[in-house]
Amino acid sequence: MSHRLQQWKNPIVLLSSLGLANVGDFIYLVAINIIVYQMTGSATAVALLWIIGPLTNILTKFWTGSYIDFRSKRKIMIQTYIARGLLIMMIPLAPSVVVIYILLVFLSIARAFFRPSSMTYTTMLVPIEMRKRFNGIRSFTSSSAFIIGPSIGGSLILLTSVNATLWVNGFLFIIATLILIILPDLDEREKSSIPKLTTHQIKEDFSLVLKFFSENKYISFIYITFILIMVATFAMDSQEVVFTQQVIGLSEFEYSLLISITGIGSVTGGVVLSIFSKHFSLRYMIAVGVIMSSIGYLVYAFSWSFLSITAGFIVLGFFLVFLNAGITTFYQNNVPVDLMGRITSITQLIQSIAQILLILIVGFLGDVISLRMTIVSLASFMFMSALVYSLFLFKPNYKGFYKEEKEGV
Repeated sequence: MSHRLQQWKNPIVLLSSLGLANVGDFIYLVAINIIVYQMTGSATAVALLWIIGPLTNILTKFWTGSYIDFRSKRKIMIQTYIARGLLIMMIPLAPSVVVIYILLVFLSIARAFFRPSSMTYTTMLVPIEMRKRFNGIRSFTSSSAFIIGPSIGGSLILLTSVNATLWVNGFLFIIATLILIILPDLDEREKSSIPKLTTHQIKEDFSLVLKFFSENKYISFIYITFILIMVATFAMDSQEVVFTQQVIGLSEFEYSLLISITGIGSVTGGVVLSIFSKHFSLRYMIAVGVIMSSIGYLVYAFSWSFLSITAGFIVLGFFLVFLNAGITTFYQNNVPVDLMGRITSITQLIQSIAQILLILIVGFLGDVISLRMTIVSLASFMFMSALVYSLFLFKPNYKGFYKEEKEGV
């Protein structure tokens, strides 16, 4: 038992740091929407917050992976935590909304470095046989942050102010940094062996990623198709407020309650998965996750009342946890660590381009046809894609890609 606890010591420290940062992200989300709306009084100015992240990703993801793979992932995570903490603390001091947007661009750049480096560092730190449970617990902590973060953010804003909330928020990232410092640095590389970040190096790395995609078609298909399915959910989520209030007719209070209930569904899914993860195979986690999530979106698309939309969101919240944990474990088990930063960055680049295009298309179709018809079409397409996708998951000749131990299952 003591050996098992020893095995879990570092993963638990990492989960604590990631969980605290997740809570910080959700507090930030509440506060930044309020501060931008207070300064501008414009819904469009708030909507621009949705675009900054994907746009920044398009400008940075070409080269972030090339930087990450040749340097200490732990140090990059620490640097991005500190940068995010300080930038968030600077937002209340910004004299105009333009300066806030500039700070948000730098925040997005820091996040662009964080995701690929944290994915790679997690893969290096957590042994293959522990990854599924680790990702299940991480899904639970992320879902909990989805409820706890906005609650803390809302309470702090009521008790103090938006500015004070952002300062507390920034301090959380500093604490997350202090926790992360405890963990070992797993990259042993001489400085002289680190290539300079040049245009030639970026082109070479891009070619390496494309080569990996072409030589590992099944892994590429499973992961990139998952990303494109998630893009459809992102596009539907971007119209969520308008759809629930204007099409379904929910009040602001009912919408807030709906988000909380979705969070409870996610937390429940996270608890079930973290306790029983060893009883679920990776293929079933991904297949059941993607099909049931798409059913949740179908119920949402055809909803006519608060109760029906709540049912859809509970299903959605519960099973997205299974899907995300399953696909993350599949990715960590099948993508080589020395290429992971570059592959993660390039796939996020694809995701960001697709997100922007689909958000614009959904917004346009919502005006030209109707938002109901657009969401129904998108949810139906997602459901059909999920069914076809699941068939590929269970092809017998690809069983080896779902092994969960070093020497096979």
